[in-house]
Amino acid sequence: MLKAIRTLLLLCACATGVAPGMTAHAAAQEDLPPYKMLRSLQHIQDSIVLGDHSAAEMQRFMLAAIDKRLRDADSAVFADPRNVDAAFIYAMSGGNPETLSYLANHDIEGNFDNRVVEALTHYLDGKGELMVEGLTKAVPEYRNSRVGPYLYLVLGNATAQQNPAVSLKYYDWARLMVPGTNIEEAALRRSIALATRGAMPDKGFGYSLSYARRFLTSPYASQFADVFVELAVANYSEQTEVKIQEILGFMDRPRQREVYLRIARRAAIGGMQELATLASTRAQDLSDVADAGPKALASLYSGLVGVPSKGILEAVKDISSIPDAELSPRDRALRQAATVVAQEVLRAPDPESLTQASVSNVQSEMVKEEDGAGTGSGESPFAAPASEAALAAAQPAGAQQAVSPAESPADPVLDAFLSTGRSKLDEIDSLLKGEDTQ
Repeated sequence: MLKAIRTLLLLCACATGVAPGMTAHAAAQEDLPPYKMLRSLQHIQDSIVLGDHSAAEMQRFMLAAIDKRLRDADSAVFADPRNVDAAFIYAMSGGNPETLSYLANHDIEGNFDNRVVEALTHYLDGKGELMVEGLTKAVPEYRNSRVGPYLYLVLGNATAQQNPAVSLKYYDWARLMVPGTNIEEAALRRSIALATRGAMPDKGFGYSLSYARRFLTSPYASQFADVFVELAVANYSEQTEVKIQEILGFMDRPRQREVYLRIARRAAIGGMQELATLASTRAQDLSDVADAGPKALASLYSGLVGVPSKGILEAVKDISSIPDAELSPRDRALRQAATVVAQEVLRAPDPESLTQASVSNVQSEMVKEEDGAGTGSGESPFAAPASEAALAAAQPAGAQQAVSPAESPADPVLDAFLSTGRSKLDEIDSLLKGEDTQ
């Protein structure tokens, strides 16, 4: 925090021609134009994604200070296009969206581009589909401007669902214009998710490599780990193993272990026995003697894939021997679900009921769990923000509406796992029942 404050004061002093030795109080009295204040905000936001999480509080202060400055500014201030750009960028950097509408409504000189104002108003109101056509026509004019990278990021967010390939092009423009910034961090992270969903593994691994080189200390690195695991599991092969190893090479041992644990969990739930075993083994190899928790998780995930195999009894015995204290609520629920499935496989068919598996207790435990908790080791070495508010505020380009995960009390992957298991049990019971009647 002190580092962020010193940096901010130095920036303000340099921007106003105040000597660095001048007191902070005197510098604060200067009537800074909005675009100079915005530079400080951009520096703080870039510092956050590069690992200075202490700057989150200063970011909130700067957002409030810029908001007040914009609202109090005389209309003549916006004759300078740099201040108009500052208002646009502020709105796309976690600022108050109502401030942009206020400024546009009081613009009697025509300083604000109504196309951009209308597009951002729709976007920040959660109606991104209404602004795509208009902003697509206007954005080429801003390609080389200060606002350009932000507009391309917004356009990429708005088109991600309808046209992922076009969205990736917008993200590419955004990140290439401002490398090393929070814009590049956001564009890379979202590009990985789109490449995974669009079955473009080469692009996905390329984006992942760029992210691992630059932003592993970002407060959003845990989100990167999640989308990278999805990419790795969906495209795992001997060919992609080399790429995965290259990307993991930029991580320290705890981060590598965390990624392998997440891969093992996804593979175990998906029934990918070979991958689950391999990832679990590598997670164990990366664990120290004192790392009881990660080793327990690795044993759990490798044991889960043995439940539907011939070694079901041994698999159930192994996973049941893991102490509850070493598992998160989500992993305890996962183990319980696997145990239920195993019991149903071993149970003699009952003609009175073909679906006796009860998972209500599993689901009730899942409902109590907070979103995202229990993934991997439960003590992720990937960076995490100081607070939920800090995480939302640090997202550029209105990302609160665009990428914030909704509250999800249950695990859809676990639900699918249970449904598949119960369906197979129904088929087995039906066949056995048919043999009894012959």
